[in-house]
Amino acid sequence: MIAALAALPIVAVLAGMAGLGWSAARAGAAGLALAALLAIGVFGFGARAAPGVLAEAAHTTAVILWIVLPALMLHAYGQATGGVERLRDALARLAQDPRDRIVLIAWFFGLFMEGAAGFGAPVALAAPLLVGLGLPAVRAVAAALLGHASGVSFGAIGTPALALAEVTGTEATAFAWTTAALHAALGWGLLVATVQVAAPGPFAAAVGRSVPAAAAFLVPYVALAAVAGPELPTLGAALLGGTAFAAWRMRGARAGGAEKDSPPVLADLAPYLAVVLLVLLSRLVPPLREVLSAPTLAWRLPGGFEGSFAPLYHPGSYLLLGLVLAALATGRGGRLLPASGVALRRLAPVALALGIMILLARLMVHAGMIETLARAAAGLGPGWPVLAPSVGALGTFVTGSATASNVLFGPLQADVAAAAELPAALMLAAQGYGAALGNVVAPHNVVAGAAAVGLAAQEGAILRRTALPAAASLAAAGALVLVAARLV
Repeated sequence: MIAALAALPIVAVLAGMAGLGWSAARAGAAGLALAALLAIGVFGFGARAAPGVLAEAAHTTAVILWIVLPALMLHAYGQATGGVERLRDALARLAQDPRDRIVLIAWFFGLFMEGAAGFGAPVALAAPLLVGLGLPAVRAVAAALLGHASGVSFGAIGTPALALAEVTGTEATAFAWTTAALHAALGWGLLVATVQVAAPGPFAAAVGRSVPAAAAFLVPYVALAAVAGPELPTLGAALLGGTAFAAWRMRGARAGGAEKDSPPVLADLAPYLAVVLLVLLSRLVPPLREVLSAPTLAWRLPGGFEGSFAPLYHPGSYLLLGLVLAALATGRGGRLLPASGVALRRLAPVALALGIMILLARLMVHAGMIETLARAAAGLGPGWPVLAPSVGALGTFVTGSATASNVLFGPLQADVAAAAELPAALMLAAQGYGAALGNVVAPHNVVAGAAAVGLAAQEGAILRRTALPAAASLAAAGALVLVAARLV
C-alpha cells in the first residue's frame, strides 16, 4: 500500500503529459502538489527540510539551464545567419536518403556528443540540426532523445559507469562489457524506433537503414568496453562507426549517380566543431582536465543537502564559448546579441517547467518515496532481474541523470544481488542499461530538448513518442537479464 502511494506522483506526471497532453509545467505541478501532501501526511517529511529541498532544486535547475541557454543561443544564431538552411542542404548532398541524414545526426552525432560531454549536450545540439533538415520539432526532439540513449551508460567519458563502480565498490571493468552487451542486443531496436519516429514510413526501410548503422556502432562499442573499460566505448564507437557509415552511404550515393558532395559550409559548422574540440580537449588531455575540473562552486546545508558546480568543466560553458569563438572567427559576432535576446525570451517558460519537475524529484528523494518504491520491487527476490533495468530507469526519470540514478540505486542493486544470490555484475549492468533508457522519458530531458528547438507546452507530445520504445526496450532487457541470471 505504501509503495502504491509513493508511486502516485509519478503516475500523475505520466498521465498528465502522455495521457492528457498537458505541458510539463502543468503535469509537474499536479505531481508536486500530490507529492507534498503524501510527503507530509504519509512519509513524515518535516517542514524544516523544505529549504534544503528548495536549494537543491534551484541549484540543479540552474546547472541544467546553463546547457539550455547556450543551446538556445546556438539555434537562434543558426537561424539568424541562415546556417541552419545551409547545413541542411549540405547534409542533403552528403546523404541522399532522408533516413541516412537522420541516422548520421540523431544516432552517430548524438552518440559522439554523449560520449564526449553528456549532461544534455547531445539532444541540445542534435535536435536543432534535425529541425534544420525539415523535421517537425516534436519529432526532432523525440528522435534526438531516442538516438543517444544507447551511449548514455558510458557517456561523458564513462561518468555514469565510474559513479556506479564507486558507490558499489566494484571495478567498472567487471560490468562494463555486460552493460555494453545489453545495449548491443537491444540497441538496434532503439535505432529503428529513432528512424520511425523521425520519418514514419515502411518498417522494412527503417530496418534496412538501421541495422548496418547499429552494427557500425555497437560492435566496436562492445569491443572497447571489454578491452578498455568504461571511458571510451561511446566516444570511440561513435567516431569509428559514424565514419564507416558515412563512407558507405556516400559511396552508395555516388554509385547511384548522385551529384558529388560539395564541402560543407565551414563557417556554419564552426560552432559545432569548436564545441567538439573544446569538449575533447577538456576530457582527453589529463593535465588540462585536472586544471579545468578543479575550480568548483560547492555548498552544503544541514540535513545532507548539497550541490556543486564546476564552471570550467561544464558542457554549457563549452557550448557558449564555442559559439562565441566561432562567431568572432567568422565575422558574425554581431549576430550574438540578437541571438542572446531570443534565447532569453524562450528561457523563462523552460525554467518554470524544469524547476517544478526538479523540485518534485528532490522532494520524492528526500521524503523517502523513491527508496520505498525500490525496496518494494526488491521484495521480488529471484524475480528481481525482470525489474532491475526499470529501477535504473526510474532513477533517471526522477533525477534526470543516469549518473544520479546509478548513485541512488546502485547500492540497492548490489544488495539485492547478494541477498538473492544473483550475479552482481549482471545486476549492475541492468542498472546501467536502465539508467540510460530513462533518459528518453525523463521530464527534465524532455523539457530541455523541447526548449532547444523553441517548443512550448508540447512536452507531452514528445513523451508519447518516446515512452513506448523505452518501455519495450526495458521489458526486453528485463527478460534478457532474467534468462542470463538463470544461465550463469
